[in-house]
Amino acid sequence: MRSGTLNVPGIVGLGKACAIASAEMAGEASRLASLRDRLEIGIIAQTGAIVNGGGAPRLPHVSNLRFRDVKGADLLRGVTREIAVSSGSACTSANPEPSHVLLAMGVPEDLAHSSLRFGLGRFTTEAEVDRAIETVNQTVRELHAIYNL
Repeated sequence: MRSGTLNVPGIVGLGKACAIASAEMAGEASRLASLRDRLEIGIIAQTGAIVNGGGAPRLPHVSNLRFRDVKGADLLRGVTREIAVSSGSACTSANPEPSHVLLAMGVPEDLAHSSLRFGLGRFTTEAEVDRAIETVNQTVRELHAIYNL
C-alpha cells in the first residue's frame, strides 16, 4: 500500500494562504466588525430590531437581528429580492422551525421566527451594507403598512 503522490503545489499554496490569513486576520476582523456595527445601527435606528446575542462575544462578520411586529416569512421574502440573508444557519435551511440556538438563548419563538442572519465577507463594501440597511428598513415599513401598524 502506498499513499500516492503528494500535491506539493497544493501544500505550498495552503501554507502561503495560511500565512496571508494570519497576517491580515486582525485588520480584517476589525473592518468586518465595523461594517457589522454599521449594519446593526442603521437597521435598529429605523426598525427597533434587537441584536440576538448583543453584548456577548461574537464573530465580527455575522449579525443576527430579531424584528418585532413582522412575520418572519414575509420579512425574509421581502428582503431577499435585493440581499442575501437567511433565517438561520445553512445547515438548517430546509427546516421551517425557528433556530434552536436562538431558542436556547431565550429568544421567544415568535421573535426567533422573525430573526434574520446577515453574513459579511472579505469583499463586502460600505455601499453594500448601506443598501442592505435601506432594503431591510423599507421592507419593514412596507410590512407595517400592510399590517396597519
